[in-house]
Amino acid sequence: MAENRTGKRFPLQLPIRVHKAEAGAEHKAVTGNLSAAGVYIQGDASLDVGSQVEFEITLPPEVTGSDHNVTIQGRGRVVRTDTPPKGRNGDKNFRGVACVIDSYEFVRNT
Repeated sequence: MAENRTGKRFPLQLPIRVHKAEAGAEHKAVTGNLSAAGVYIQGDASLDVGSQVEFEITLPPEVTGSDHNVTIQGRGRVVRTDTPPKGRNGDKNFRGVACVIDSYEFVRNT
């Protein structure tokens, strides 16, 4: 399998809120890894390949070196979904979702 990643990925498990850009239900999950170009989401989000998504990730001060949380608000699209490995906490709804990030901005929380 060819490696298509364009940037360094950081193995950060952070809370993420994600939903379909065209008004879908919000899903809470965690990031599996994160880069400037993409995010891998682990949770029960039912997102199909090609779906446009909006997401929000809150970075705690220990990650950013700041005194406050920093929120990343972004938009992207689903490029791959993975089924859970057998025995994954007994959770049949768990899925991995890989998204390409099309745009994002940092918002400082005070």
